[in-house]
Amino acid sequence: MKWLKYSLFALLTIMMMMVISACGGEENTKVKVGEVTRSIFYAPQYVAITQGYFEEEGLEVELATIPGGDKTMTALLSGGIDVALVGAETSIYVTAQGANDPIKNFAQLTQTDGTFLVSREKIDDFEWDMVKGSTFLGQRKGGMPQMVGEFVLKKHDIDPHKDLTLIQNIDFANVATAFASGTGDYVQLFEPTASLFEQEGVGYVVASFGMESGHVPYTVFMAKDSYIKENEEVVEKFTRAIKRAQDYVYEAPAEDVAKAIAPFFEDTDLELMTMVVERYKEQESFAKDPILDEEEWENLQDIMEEAGELPKRMDYSKLVNTKFAEKVSK
Repeated sequence: MKWLKYSLFALLTIMMMMVISACGGEENTKVKVGEVTRSIFYAPQYVAITQGYFEEEGLEVELATIPGGDKTMTALLSGGIDVALVGAETSIYVTAQGANDPIKNFAQLTQTDGTFLVSREKIDDFEWDMVKGSTFLGQRKGGMPQMVGEFVLKKHDIDPHKDLTLIQNIDFANVATAFASGTGDYVQLFEPTASLFEQEGVGYVVASFGMESGHVPYTVFMAKDSYIKENEEVVEKFTRAIKRAQDYVYEAPAEDVAKAIAPFFEDTDLELMTMVVERYKEQESFAKDPILDEEEWENLQDIMEEAGELPKRMDYSKLVNTKFAEKVSK
C-alpha cells in the first residue's frame, strides 16, 4: 500500500503546482490592431511581432488588415479595433467631421512617402520635365500617395492637371495591373511591386516620392483618446515594442529584417524582400523613433493643402500625443 500512498502524494503535489501556476501566471493583454494594408513598408510592426517584443511587454497583438483608410477608421471609431495603423491624414478628416472621441496619433511608424515613380522605358538620366506630356497613372484622389504625388510634381513646376494626362480613377489594387497591361507612360507604385516590375522588365524605378517630399507622418499608430487614457500602461508598452523594432530594422542587415518579416509575406521572394527593405532603409522611410514631431505634422498639412484636400488646419497638440513615444525613446 506504501506505493499507493506515494503515488497519491505525487499526484496531489503535481495538481497543487498546476493550480499555483495557473493562479500566479498573468495572461497577456490583448490589443486589436487594424492595418490599412499589408506592406513591407510596415516592416517594424511585423518585427515587433515575430521577434517577441510585444510579448515581452505582456501584450498579445491581434493584427487584422482592413483595406482602405475609411474602413480602418470606421473600425477604430466603432470599437472593432483598439489601434489603427494608417496615414495621419485620416485623423484630420475624422476630426473635421466632428468626432466626439478625438483620435490621437501616438506612435509614428514611417516618416516618408513609400511610393516610387516607375517609367515604362529605362531612363539613365531622369529629369522630372520628362513627365510633361505623358500619361501618368496616379493613386486614389484624397489619399496620401496621390497628394504627395501632386505635391512633388508641382515642386518641379509640373501641373498634374494640365501638363500631363493624369489617370486616378483606377482602384489601388488594380493600378499596377493596368500599367503592366500597357496603360500609362509612368506610374506611382509602392514596393515590392516597383522592384518586381524592374526584375521582370515591366518598368523601371526612376525617382522616389519619399526622397522628394521630405519627412511626413505617413503611417502612424493612432487610437481614440478615451482608449489611451484608460490604457496608458498598455499604450506605453506597445510604443516601447515598436521602438525596439525600429532599432532592430536599422541595426540588423536587410536580409535579417526580411527573414524576420517573412511569415507575413509567404508568397514574396526573400531576395526581393531584402532589396525592398534595403531601399526603404537607405532613404530612411522607416521612422527611427516613434515621435511624431511638429515639423512633420505641418509638412503633412502643407501637402494636403496643396492638393486641395485639407478641411482646415489642425493644431498639433490636439491630434498628436508624444508622451509615450518620448518616454520610450530616451
